[in-house]
Amino acid sequence: MDHSSNITEVRRQVDEARADGLNIGFVPTMGAFHRGHTSLIEASARICGWTVVSIFVNPTQFAPNEDLDSYPRTLKSDLAKAQASGADLVFAPSAEQMYPSGFKTYVEVEELGHVLCGKSRPGHFRGVVTVVAKLLNIIRPDALFLGRKDAQQAIIIARMVEDLDFTVEVKMRPTVREADGLAMSSRNQYLSVAHRTIAPRLFEALSVSGRLFDHGERNAAKLVDAAASILRAESEIDVEYIEIRKARGLEPAESINESSLLFVAAKLGETRLIDNIILDPEMGSFEA
Repeated sequence: MDHSSNITEVRRQVDEARADGLNIGFVPTMGAFHRGHTSLIEASARICGWTVVSIFVNPTQFAPNEDLDSYPRTLKSDLAKAQASGADLVFAPSAEQMYPSGFKTYVEVEELGHVLCGKSRPGHFRGVVTVVAKLLNIIRPDALFLGRKDAQQAIIIARMVEDLDFTVEVKMRPTVREADGLAMSSRNQYLSVAHRTIAPRLFEALSVSGRLFDHGERNAAKLVDAAASILRAESEIDVEYIEIRKARGLEPAESINESSLLFVAAKLGETRLIDNIILDPEMGSFEA
């Protein structure tokens, strides 16, 4: 496996792989790898002939009061995990490479980036979409692998790909969870020991609503209330939102008559956690 921080070198290696007839898979990350990241790399390695992984803590998606400076950076161990998972090239650029002096151009998906997490993190998705657009332009992959834990982000990126005619197939992979149901996240390491024992309540709350959906409940307000009642019982959990929105356009859903997602965001202490489940009436059951 090769490792480069240089855009020109990455493009050269990708061109060589493509000249050899290989399909290019791409997994964008901010590093601090856990099983969720490595599952994406493994999927790309299995499906595509050659896999690029980016590791870049993107400053434009952090607000001034967020954890840019403290976000975990574990490049050495990430490189080892990427290699073990089947990556062929890791691209780990500097902020100066991605945003050189005088950088002025941003990409934004209107409306979809202003709801849910976009409400409390203004500008966040503009930063996400801009950096992904740059990475897609640098790597020009055939397939882009995203995790469904960050479902709003994945939906927004997929819309950007569609609207701007990127020739890449977006592959959304299932959320990877701890044994107690907590969605894996690099920020989970911020949790105190006490808060770590409480954190699985988010998935427990989603699952209660999911089981109601399985038994035929289609009223969105009732499903949201069922999840909220679980979280309200835990004083340490500060709920930011619990909402059901349609899967394609993230419009609010009153009745679940098409594929939708139940989203939750909450804080435990200073740690912000997000999670979601799919509610699909065609399947007739929820998907975690």
